[in-house]
Amino acid sequence: MSGHSYKDAGVDIEAGDALVEAIKPAAKATDRPGTMGGLGGFGALFDLKAAGFSDPVLVSSTDGVGTKLLVAIETGLHRTVGIDLVAMCVNDLVVAGAEPLFFLDYFATGKLSVEHAADVVRGIADGCRQAGAALVGGETAEMPGMYRAGHYDLAGFAVGAAERGDLLPRHVTPGDAILGLPSTGVHSNGFSLVRRIVQDSGLGWHDPAPFAPGKTLAEALLAPTRIYVKPLLALHRAGLLRAAAHITGGGLPGNLPRVLPPDTAAVLDATAWVPPPVFAWLARTGKVPSAEMLRVFNCGIGMALVVKDAEAALAVLANEGEDAFPIGRIEAHPGAPHVRVEPLDDLFA
Repeated sequence: MSGHSYKDAGVDIEAGDALVEAIKPAAKATDRPGTMGGLGGFGALFDLKAAGFSDPVLVSSTDGVGTKLLVAIETGLHRTVGIDLVAMCVNDLVVAGAEPLFFLDYFATGKLSVEHAADVVRGIADGCRQAGAALVGGETAEMPGMYRAGHYDLAGFAVGAAERGDLLPRHVTPGDAILGLPSTGVHSNGFSLVRRIVQDSGLGWHDPAPFAPGKTLAEALLAPTRIYVKPLLALHRAGLLRAAAHITGGGLPGNLPRVLPPDTAAVLDATAWVPPPVFAWLARTGKVPSAEMLRVFNCGIGMALVVKDAEAALAVLANEGEDAFPIGRIEAHPGAPHVRVEPLDDLFA
């Protein structure tokens, strides 16, 4: 009678080793000043002095991709969700004025597909290169019985640093301008609602996207979250950035107040930007009220910036290749900080 093995129980150690070997070149390509060693150790080392900091404060963030993963899993399009994972973490670091330094990922599945996992991690490496962060390690967990066949989950963890005197937000005052940086679309929030709307629409993931000619519905909705690190750091280093808000779940009303002081309000002009067509399609197809759209989705603004000198800030951002635009202003208002969007009904007209 033969005994049991770990592989019989559903865990393939050799597949895990093969994945590490497959992704080593992608991880190596993300090296930056301060990186020490490579993949394979029990812990990753990073030298802050070598990265150029003298009095650093560490800033950390962890996040996932949410149910957007289900679109990738159901369509076999795994290449860009890794970019989403990095973006969700590093965009939260840079709004504190921090430079992303390194990133770790957690990939969990019931049965490891080296091909699919390698695609995901190569996307993570792409995101790290965009952010200037080193991919220093991670964990691949094969857990039979925990996940449906072909399914997996992702989590990410990023660490950045800022000089002690350069942390954001700071000095936000009434009269400051608010600039918007455009999103590529839905990014990585609200996909439980997106999936419900798609289901009710009768469309399949491989059908043509009604709002994106030449793309399938899945391809259009899987457009990865933008990584705003480099333009924001350029603006911050120019001394022009007072605050920044990454517009994720909760939308503009839920995220912009997080970086505003008491007794202020952000007043936004809904006619100042045109949301990507996906949002009008979602609002119309799902009969989603404008206030709910604004509360769930980024609605075309992936990052909101508070600056004193809008003209100078726009010039710096343009030099970084950013098509930024004024969307509002900071006003004095008693009580807790909040957001007003006027006229709200025009946003998805």
